[in-house]
Amino acid sequence: MNYLKNVVTLNFNRSLCTGCGRCTEVCPHEVFEMSDGKARVIDKNRCMECGACMVNCPAGAIAVNKGVGCAAAVIQGAVKGEEPSCGCSDSASSCCC
Repeated sequence: MNYLKNVVTLNFNRSLCTGCGRCTEVCPHEVFEMSDGKARVIDKNRCMECGACMVNCPAGAIAVNKGVGCAAAVIQGAVKGEEPSCGCSDSASSCCC
């Protein structure tokens, strides 16, 4: 599943990757895969910016502005009892997911 194309804040520095594979284990949308002993990004547009990869990367090879994408919208909507909205559409009440 892709979200909005070319807007995700995910940045991956493969040269810092130690090949532990944690990003592949924790990413709910399989953004990463292991290749030649290191992780690599399969499809950046699958990222929902939850931050699980960044928080679990011991090498600091991953950066993402967690909580700015659809994952945050879904969580905030559930907490507030409203439809999810990330504010990226013309109508603030429109669901982005």
